[in-house]
Amino acid sequence: MSNVVLASSEADATAAAAVEQHHAQMAGMLAIRVEALLSAAARGDSVSAAAAKSDLVGWCEHELVPHALAEEKAMYPAAQERAEGRLLVEGMLGEHTVITDLVRELDTASDPVRAAAAAKALQVVFDSHLAKENELVLPLLTAAPDVSVAELLGGMHELLGADAHGDEHGHAHEQTESGCGGHSCSCGEVDGPGYPELDARVVPHAIRHATIFGALEAVAPGDGMVLVAPHDPLPLLAQIEQRSPGVFAVEYLERGPEAWRIAFVRRTAA
Repeated sequence: MSNVVLASSEADATAAAAVEQHHAQMAGMLAIRVEALLSAAARGDSVSAAAAKSDLVGWCEHELVPHALAEEKAMYPAAQERAEGRLLVEGMLGEHTVITDLVRELDTASDPVRAAAAAKALQVVFDSHLAKENELVLPLLTAAPDVSVAELLGGMHELLGADAHGDEHGHAHEQTESGCGGHSCSCGEVDGPGYPELDARVVPHAIRHATIFGALEAVAPGDGMVLVAPHDPLPLLAQIEQRSPGVFAVEYLERGPEAWRIAFVRRTAA
């Protein structure tokens, strides 16, 4: 469900919205990586599963865990000082321990099935954790007249993410020339089956696009993902092209009426 934040200032409202959008991007990045591992494990493809596990662990160590530590430093102390936030923050800190333990379990998993189980558990806990931050911690802080959320979060990349049109994960957003092109690609290069799927129908509308952008940022050059949408997402496709011109080859795999399935393949550099 979407969350309405009542803030004591416009700056705080803007900061809270930025955090929620970054949370959605992180959820998308995690979801597509977990799905890649689950799919490989289900196929019995140990090589692909190992690669997906390595990618997921690396992302967790460089993005997810630093994000959690940044929250503990920036947001949690101010919330913990308030009587109504003390137990909430204690619970959130406990969830951080669970998250780091699951990352460690994922890293040391001895086979694809155990890795997939740890990855799915991590996704469930992290998604629930983000929801609590969006719906409980942020509203608590933004409603407090003596707390400036904008100042607490100012300049913190780990909580606010990169510029909306930039890239924080090493994926170039410049136009590339290789690969097949555009929405009408018919060269056979785009093969939906085998790519991890992101079902946008279950994502709240307010954060749907940010979640999809995050998932696409997780797609490596030459790899792809399949988006399942509740309608023909033409405005979304235009936004993706504006953010990342020429980066993705796009192919419709299904055109309604219940779902639109679209394959995105990140082109490799020439």
